[in-house]
Amino acid sequence: MNLHSNPAQADAPPIRLVIHGGAGTIERGKLTAEREQAYTQVLAQSLAAGYAVLKAGGSSVDAVIAAIVVMEDSPWLNAGKGAVFTHAGRNELDASLMDGATRMAGAVAAVTTIRNPIRAAQAVMTRSAHVMLIGQGAETFAAEQGLEIVDPSYFHTEFRWKQLQKAIAEERVLRDHDVNISTLQPDKDEKRGTVGAVALDRYGNLAAGTSTGGLTNKRFGRVGDSPIIGAGTYADNRSVAVSATGTGETFIRTAAAFNTAARVQLLRTPIVQAADSVLEEIAAIGGDGGLIVLDANGHYTMRFNTKGMYRGTIGNDGVTWIGSYAGNELPQENSHN
Repeated sequence: MNLHSNPAQADAPPIRLVIHGGAGTIERGKLTAEREQAYTQVLAQSLAAGYAVLKAGGSSVDAVIAAIVVMEDSPWLNAGKGAVFTHAGRNELDASLMDGATRMAGAVAAVTTIRNPIRAAQAVMTRSAHVMLIGQGAETFAAEQGLEIVDPSYFHTEFRWKQLQKAIAEERVLRDHDVNISTLQPDKDEKRGTVGAVALDRYGNLAAGTSTGGLTNKRFGRVGDSPIIGAGTYADNRSVAVSATGTGETFIRTAAAFNTAARVQLLRTPIVQAADSVLEEIAAIGGDGGLIVLDANGHYTMRFNTKGMYRGTIGNDGVTWIGSYAGNELPQENSHN
């Protein structure tokens, strides 16, 4: 599915939604047609949900939330329903959200009973004096705000449980794309992880959000980059909106999301080059992953230094583009800088 321009939309204020479903070892030969279709369907539903908000004149913040909620509710991705397990056999979820117009932000970390952590991040942003709440305190706050609270068993999926047993047996802490799941199920493809979205509304405002279940077999209260503003998520109308996915510790150490935005704002670096430069920094200290980046003019890019990244976009004309492995980039992506 390729994007194309629609002359009827040429004079309309630009709207744009870009999403990702995690980066990793995504290769055409490892994806069965059925499973690739399942991933594509989730991404398409996410794009449709966010686009409906933007088309109706809704805010970029609401569009990001709508897109991420779809992915959190899917068992296919490492967020919400499909979250991975910790060493203790728990699903601990993280999410963050940032408004580019006001630079208000909210985040939750290590929550176990909030159905949609991205909604909790919004509540922290708009209904509290804080930026991040964690654990039981975040769950209590979410319940007080009327958000949907579920039993932790809601997040249990058999695939993720088997993934944990494999990680424990190998004494490893694993990202989704570290796992050779051919030992878990016969179709020999691989599931991805962290989800995110960036959006531009018709009023010229940017927003970004990210949600994840973290690492399989993680211990000791580990929190990655996804709920950390400036690492996994950042949005500023003066530069760009960014959502990241990959080896969280290296994205924290490089302040990856803010680093990308700062390059665009202060150095006037084109967005493709800014994203690639940050990914080079990450690679230099042993990390990998991807970034989706969107500016206030509707220019965007989806860059990664892994074998693939689940990703997609939709704009004014309502035409979607969805990709997974390396080599199926948008034909005009590099010119959007």
